Amino acid sequence: MRKKLTFLFLLLLSSVVFLPLLIMMSCSFMGTSEIIKHYGAVLIGTGGSVQFSLIPEFPTLKAYLELLFDSPGFYVMFWNSCRQVFGILFGECLVSIPAAWAFGRFEFPGRKALFTLYMVLMIMPFQVTMVSNYLVLDKLAMMDTHWAIIMPGIFSTFPVFIMTKFFRSIPRSFIEAAKIDGAGEISIFLKIGLPLGLPGILSAMILGFLEYWNAMEQPLAFLKTKTLWPMSLYLPNITTEQLSVAFTASIVMMAPALMLFLWGQSYLEQGIEASGLKE
Repeated sequence: MRKKLTFLFLLLLSSVVFLPLLIMMSCSFMGTSEIIKHYGAVLIGTGGSVQFSLIPEFPTLKAYLELLFDSPGFYVMFWNSCRQVFGILFGECLVSIPAAWAFGRFEFPGRKALFTLYMVLMIMPFQVTMVSNYLVLDKLAMMDTHWAIIMPGIFSTFPVFIMTKFFRSIPRSFIEAAKIDGAGEISIFLKIGLPLGLPGILSAMILGFLEYWNAMEQPLAFLKTKTLWPMSLYLPNITTEQLSVAFTASIVMMAPALMLFLWGQSYLEQGIEASGLKE
């Protein structure tokens, strides 16, 4: 009986999460008039009540065809998102991995204080650092370019925090054995640190992708030219006459993040577990 109640409770909680996704997917196959009929009271304030419907009365692929074959602006923003997100992730690999290795494997004066500063910067919201970032980017003449999004992301402190935990968990006996065999610091880093720390690196990269793929505040603050906007800013600019396209764009935008999440779920679990370890 207890197991059945637990199952029902978990099923209820999961339905709260999955129901909006099912509605969004269903609406992507509806026409605009049908969406207004069922959800117009919420979406455009037509009055009356919401009529939930998970099965379209007149299924259509018109919204998908319009988005994928008749919306060049969507592809421009999709390419902008790829350039910005993958540029950030590549830069994070170059900066965060060596920094995390240094924090995790070396003792040097001020290491704990510097790592504490990293943690403080990690918990600061974007609104706190927005002005300082704006001033620096403006001074470097990077405002209103892709670099205005890429450069602050490259030096994010969160990947360093996650990777440091993994590098620190590498058994010291492995390091000592490699040194006895004559391996140098670079060789140890490349042949022991990177392979054993790969779950931490992947978990940090996946979380970074999910964060920057859906970022809205940074592009709105640092990009004035609409041709540079990422896909996350495509949806707010869709008019009420294209409600079906809006739901379709939401599905298309969510697909890469969802597939990456499902593929890297085990790495994310390891990352969350490692982030809970004591310093």
